[in-house]
Amino acid sequence: MENPVGSTPHPRRRLVVAAALACLVALAVAVLVLGRTGEPTDASAEAGFARDMASHHAQAVEMSFIARDGGSDDALRLLAYDIIVTQTAQRGMFMGWLQQWELGQATERPSMAWMAGHGHGGTAGAPAAMPGMASAAELDRLRKATGREQEILFLQFMIRHHEGGVQMAEALLRLSDRDEVVTMARHIVNTQDGEIKLMKDMLKQRGAQPLPSIRQ
Repeated sequence: MENPVGSTPHPRRRLVVAAALACLVALAVAVLVLGRTGEPTDASAEAGFARDMASHHAQAVEMSFIARDGGSDDALRLLAYDIIVTQTAQRGMFMGWLQQWELGQATERPSMAWMAGHGHGGTAGAPAAMPGMASAAELDRLRKATGREQEILFLQFMIRHHEGGVQMAEALLRLSDRDEVVTMARHIVNTQDGEIKLMKDMLKQRGAQPLPSIRQ
């Protein structure tokens, strides 16, 4: 994937992203080489986390492409690029886990059912909304906005989106002791918490505030 047009990524940021991707690759290789018994079932927290976080990441990537392609601020476009690269790689790992566990990418189970009793979770026939997701109307608003307005909307929506991702990862940490999934969840918590702080600073620079926090 090409770098954002007209910007030169800061070397330190590039090293951080490269290191994060290297860790993800090493984790994927270790899982494939070592394997393990007792694979997660279709109703497991691990399978639900993989499916739902893949969908959650897909929206983050979508919003980041809008910001990267529509923006002119180098720092914000670099952040969007980092999210695109990192979360696309993670989505690939989630799909790889499901394939390794011989589970389908789709299921008849409602979304977020694996988090029932942990702040979210759908019941039979009643899927729950994933925390932090932007609505269709909000995505349309982001696409139509330009300049500073689009930058502020992207940062506000992505902060809330990251808060939801952290909630999902923290729930997995309470529900699973499976090494590769726990390692990924911890990585998501640490990475997205750091990006939330960065985005709040970016909003402050633009004289704007985050949306009300969804963190519990």
